[in-house]
Amino acid sequence: QFSLFRFTVKRLFGTSHPSVDSKEIKKFQLLAHKWWDEEGEYSALHSMNDIRVPFIRDTLLNMSSNYHLGNPLSGVKILDVGCGGGLLSEPLGRLGASVTGIDPLEDNIRTADQHKSFDPVLAKRIQYKSSSLEEIVEESMETFDVIVASEVVEHVADLEMFIKCCSRVLKPEGSLFITTINKTQLSYVLGIVVAEKIMGIVPEGTHEWEKFVPPEELKRLLESNGFSVKTVNGMLYNPLSGSWSWMESTSINYAMHAVKSGARGQSSSTDTLSELESEQPSTTAGTAV
Repeated sequence: QFSLFRFTVKRLFGTSHPSVDSKEIKKFQLLAHKWWDEEGEYSALHSMNDIRVPFIRDTLLNMSSNYHLGNPLSGVKILDVGCGGGLLSEPLGRLGASVTGIDPLEDNIRTADQHKSFDPVLAKRIQYKSSSLEEIVEESMETFDVIVASEVVEHVADLEMFIKCCSRVLKPEGSLFITTINKTQLSYVLGIVVAEKIMGIVPEGTHEWEKFVPPEELKRLLESNGFSVKTVNGMLYNPLSGSWSWMESTSINYAMHAVKSGARGQSSSTDTLSELESEQPSTTAGTAV
C-alpha cells in the first residue's frame, strides 16, 4: 500500500510534470548574478529582512519553550521555497536554524551556494537545491518544522497545489510563513506602475497583477487545506528611505503566519492517496521577488 502511495506521489509531483513556468524562469535568469547587490534590483528584498526575519524569529520563539541564547532557532528545520540567491536563508541560518533552500533556477542556486561558502558556519547550516517544491514532496514528507515562502506565491500557477505541497512536507503543527502582494487597485498602482514603470525599484515585468493574491483568498485556501491562520500583518515599503514597516492595512503587501493542524499529519496514506489522485499537478514554484 505504501509503495503504491509513493508511486502516486512520484507520478503526480515528479519531473514528468514540469512544474515551473518557463516565462518566470527566463525573467529571473537575467538577474541571477545580482542577488547580493544591496543597491541593485533586489534592494527592496534586502531591506525586507529588517521586518520579515524578526517576524519569523519572534513568532517561532513565542510558540516554543526552548530558548538557545545566541542561536534562538537552533534545532529548527526550515524550508525556504523560492530562495533565490539566499537573501532570507542566510539570516535564518545565522539564527541557528538548519535551512534547506530550493529554487527552480540553477543560476540562483549557484549564486546562493557561492555566497554562503564565504561563511563556514552558514556552509554547515544551509543546503541549497535546484528544485521545485513538488519535486521534493516524496523525499520530504513531514520533514520540516517551518516553511518560508516570501514573495513567491504571486509567481505560482496553481496556488492550491502549492499549499497542498507545503502541507505534505511540513510536520504536524509546523509553521508556514508567507509574504506577498494583495490584489487591489492600490497594489497595481504602487506595485507595478510606480515600482516597475516609474521608479524602477524592481525590473519591469517582474509581477503580473492577475497573479496577486488577496489575503482573504489565501486564508480560505490555507484553512481548506488543514491550516489555521494565526497572523496577518500589513507591510509598507517606503521607496525614499528604502525601508519596510508594519501597518494595519493589508491593501498592498502583507505577511501571514499559519500553522498546520496536528490531526492532519496523522491521516493515513490511503487518505492522502485519494486526495492526491484528485489533484491536477500544474503548479509553479516561483522565485522570490
